[in-house]
Amino acid sequence: VPAAWQRPYLNIFKHFRVEEWKRSAREGDVAALTDTRLKGTIYRIRGSVPASNYLQLPRTGTQSLGLAGRYLYLLFRPMPRKHFVVHLDVATQENQVVRISFSTLFKEFKSTATWLQFPFLCGAGEGSLGDGTARRGEEHLVGAAPADVRWTCLVLDLPSILSLYLSRRYSHLKSIKLCSNLLVKNLCTSDLVFEPGVTFSEARRADLTCRGVAPMPREMAFPVPKGQKWHDLYDYIRFPSEGSKLPCDSIQKICPGPAAVSEDPQPVTLTKAVRDRLSLIHQITSPKAVSALWRR
Repeated sequence: VPAAWQRPYLNIFKHFRVEEWKRSAREGDVAALTDTRLKGTIYRIRGSVPASNYLQLPRTGTQSLGLAGRYLYLLFRPMPRKHFVVHLDVATQENQVVRISFSTLFKEFKSTATWLQFPFLCGAGEGSLGDGTARRGEEHLVGAAPADVRWTCLVLDLPSILSLYLSRRYSHLKSIKLCSNLLVKNLCTSDLVFEPGVTFSEARRADLTCRGVAPMPREMAFPVPKGQKWHDLYDYIRFPSEGSKLPCDSIQKICPGPAAVSEDPQPVTLTKAVRDRLSLIHQITSPKAVSALWRR
């Protein structure tokens, strides 16, 4: 269970003061920019060789982040028509270090006792030419990001990934390496399931907060202009998705058959009612429909 300073969530960039580059490292073409649409600082990591252009936390391989939250949230946007790579080093309760990597460069899922490699399939924007292809999950989605790739909130359930794919028990997150070509807004860890597009009042009415489900914290949220809907502007990917029996071999917006819950769920176990409610939220993007759901 995370220490008190990591609860209810930890804003990684803020806590480790990434902009000072004292507790983090950068190599190659890494720059801090102001994004007017997202109303804040983002980090641009670009370059033709991912291994030579990256942002890394902590600064050296001998250090450890020591973050024990179940979920890792990555707010990012792949660069159009480019490839990217992300590496996460996690420690198991058996004192083994496992690397979890995902990339548009990977053509298929590969695993060893110490390394999991997941292809990342970028979805096209709603209503675009590639959107129907994305929904059908066709092969040529593997590859560089499309021109209209969107900002994405990726939620990785680290204990479930280790349990599902390696039958290991999760201890903590040691390090993160974000390699080109990416735009990154933030990273955070938490034991809570954050739901974008759901207000605090809706969550209160549904009594979700006390059960490990909460609206996205303001400092982690993407802005939504008045009159627009979160899910029409951004992508939300949860991996593994809740409740599947078979592991999915790629990370993408729509994964056939929901992903399995770890047999050793830690540290939060959601009730079936909450899981069902979450499943409905993922499918419904209309604020009116969501409000009606909470009032039931």
